[in-house]
Amino acid sequence: LEPDMIYRVYASSGKVYAETERDTYLLILRLYEAERRLGVGAFVRISNSEIINLKKVSGFDLSFVGTICVSLSNGTVTYASRRYVSKIKNLLGM
Repeated sequence: LEPDMIYRVYASSGKVYAETERDTYLLILRLYEAERRLGVGAFVRISNSEIINLKKVSGFDLSFVGTICVSLSNGTVTYASRRYVSKIKNLLGM
């Protein structure tokens, strides 16, 4: 998989998956290993179980309860945990 193809990498039921526009792939890596391989820049961790590609984000919705709703350009909607909100805001220059 090329990093530009990946929308998000997430952990579910003890397994790690990479979601692309066409398919979802099971990875043999742990989430922190995938995070290291993807590197800093386009990819950011938004929760303990998910990393997103900032280039594939279509919008952010900041809620007053402290979370961020993230809409990806493939239609996936996910949420950033409050623990990672300040990190995401710093990356976005907010």
